[in-house]
Amino acid sequence: MPALIDARDLTKKYGTHVALDHANFAVETGRIVGLIGPNGAGKTSALRAILGLTSYEGSLRVLEREPFSERAALMKDACFIADVAVLPAWLRVDQAIDFVAGVHPRFRRDRALALLAKSQITGKRRMGELSKGMKTQVHLALTMAIDAKLLVLDEPTLGLDILARRSFYDALVDDYMDETRTILITTHQVEEVENLLTDVIFLDKGRIVLDCSIEDIATRYTAVAVTDDRVAAARAEKPFYERRTLGKTVLYFERPDFDRLSGFGELLTPSVSDLFVAKLSHGAA
Repeated sequence: MPALIDARDLTKKYGTHVALDHANFAVETGRIVGLIGPNGAGKTSALRAILGLTSYEGSLRVLEREPFSERAALMKDACFIADVAVLPAWLRVDQAIDFVAGVHPRFRRDRALALLAKSQITGKRRMGELSKGMKTQVHLALTMAIDAKLLVLDEPTLGLDILARRSFYDALVDDYMDETRTILITTHQVEEVENLLTDVIFLDKGRIVLDCSIEDIATRYTAVAVTDDRVAAARAEKPFYERRTLGKTVLYFERPDFDRLSGFGELLTPSVSDLFVAKLSHGAA
């Protein structure tokens, strides 16, 4: 079965600025993938290309379609939540439901109403009357009511408090995700989503730094907490990053010899956020 998203030498330029630089990555069906990178890394350009919103160089297939030339067909099976509210302030919630039902053939009104019934949001409320968290709930209900194969989320919880963010991700996993659907999400709040993710893609300066499943991280990377008297010997094993914490030096290794490294100290599996910092720091503590 072909990958749901397959990018080969994906390149996007804005004049002389290269936002995506020959990026290669693939996303399989039924996965929750975190596209993670610092500001200006090329995440938004990648999402715009995947959604058919911009032209590009290289090869890109999404749901076996070329997204820019086949965008209308693609959007029957893909949906998107941006980091900003797009529904006008004067629009009532029930009018928003009527609108989406009228333009999308795979929208399920009963599902949208069931999702909103779990909140305090009534159909007569106008978008301008709702808090940012409530607006996000409306967007999520409208999007999750579309029977789509791909859901793309661009900083979906930006500006929400911790309770609203937790509610958002709980609804995403409990009410939307199954083995036939795929979620691609960008966020700066890596710690909040890393337990949801099945795969991560690290992007920096338009290039793919890491494309790896969460399961593979435990076998491809390790960190070793080393006391000061063993640091020099441990550095001889060529770590790619190190940092100081709690009186010890933590060294990060790729494709490690676990038996050999265990002699220097406790072996730790890096978290996604720690690995992100390590990979993008280029060796600097």
